[in-house]
Amino acid sequence: MKFTQTLWEENTATYEQIVALPFNQELTNGTLDTNKFKFYVNQDAHYLAEYGRALSIMAAKSPDTKLVLDFIKFAEGAIVTEQLLHGSYFEQFDFELSGSKSPTCLNYTNFLLATCSLKSLEEGMAALLPCFWIYREVGLHILGNTAKDNPFQAWIDTYSGEEFADAVEKAIAITDKLAEEASPTLRAKMKEAFTMSCKMEYLFWESAYRQEAWVI
Repeated sequence: MKFTQTLWEENTATYEQIVALPFNQELTNGTLDTNKFKFYVNQDAHYLAEYGRALSIMAAKSPDTKLVLDFIKFAEGAIVTEQLLHGSYFEQFDFELSGSKSPTCLNYTNFLLATCSLKSLEEGMAALLPCFWIYREVGLHILGNTAKDNPFQAWIDTYSGEEFADAVEKAIAITDKLAEEASPTLRAKMKEAFTMSCKMEYLFWESAYRQEAWVI
């Protein structure tokens, strides 16, 4: 069994809880409150800016030039392509990027930046992988169950599409390759990083549904 298959199996329960969240259930049905979706898109824009920086850090740390190019392309996808999609949401739902990161968004992005900066390349890759992989699986799940004329179809099409799937497969392959050359101790640390990001993915959607705000 490949290393990433083990990662997924050990975190399947978290993925299933993500799919079952009210946010994703209502997104699937097309009944999600527009203000909750706006909050999510706004936080996701903040998140992707930092995700792109984390990927850029990984490019700078990579000893192999092919890996450097892979991470640069990933960063471009996060910063350019997906923010263009956000731009279409801003126009469709008539709002603008505003405010600061929510507590959950700040926590998640700081975790990614710290892991990619201060930990090994292997741990950084494992921490970044859930954002790729879980989004693809959630997108495919929603695509298979979505309501007709769903107002959130653009989001569904993006994360269930072939272009994003190709990026996910590349990220999975990179993780497996790094794991093959890693020690048992380092692979254990990769598992910890992957599991933490899976938990953060759950919290990101859950906090968007609550429109989480700073209490102080």
